[in-house]
Amino acid sequence: MSVTSPGPAPDALELAALLCSRVCHDLISPVGAIVNGLEVLDDNPKPEDREFALDLIRKSAKTASARLQFCRLAFGAAGSSGAQIDLGDAQTMAKGHIEDGKVTLTWNLPRLLLPKNRVKLLLNMLVIAQQTIPRGGALTVDPVGDGETMSFRITSAGLNARVPQNIVDLLNATSSNTVDAHAVQPHYTRLLAEACGLKVTLTLDGDKVIVAAA
Repeated sequence: MSVTSPGPAPDALELAALLCSRVCHDLISPVGAIVNGLEVLDDNPKPEDREFALDLIRKSAKTASARLQFCRLAFGAAGSSGAQIDLGDAQTMAKGHIEDGKVTLTWNLPRLLLPKNRVKLLLNMLVIAQQTIPRGGALTVDPVGDGETMSFRITSAGLNARVPQNIVDLLNATSSNTVDAHAVQPHYTRLLAEACGLKVTLTLDGDKVIVAAA
């Protein structure tokens, strides 16, 4: 039985660049839609076309703002080293980013301050959990333990729920592929988990996927 050697890990500069690429990828679609809406308005449209363009701009601006706020907390510095983050603020940003008409989010965590990296880990676990239900569904976040050492369990439920093997390999550091902009998010999640003394696992349980940190 052969053992797959992990691919080379990015250095600090490359990791920063890859995370920037990931954020830009998340923002291209809504910002592009805003530009398209403005171009329609510039063409002196009919009243119905004007209203369509304004509605597109409103929705896309709201989406872009929600994604920016989420990415700032999930991938950014979010305060000084050793800072704590309010789980209530994390919930607001998570709902704004995750609930897109296809996915609903139930948040069963208490409102308290947790170390920054632990909250960043939670938000990145949500991104992974969302990928386990490609056709949409429901995400439920529950606490594991309490206080500053609290960890998390996210249950994904949806049609054709699945465990993506490439994400599992990246979380376990067993992927033989080079980490690129598409793979950097689960790779970053593993780094956050290690910083918290935890490991993230994905488990298929019938028609549900459990994403847990322990």
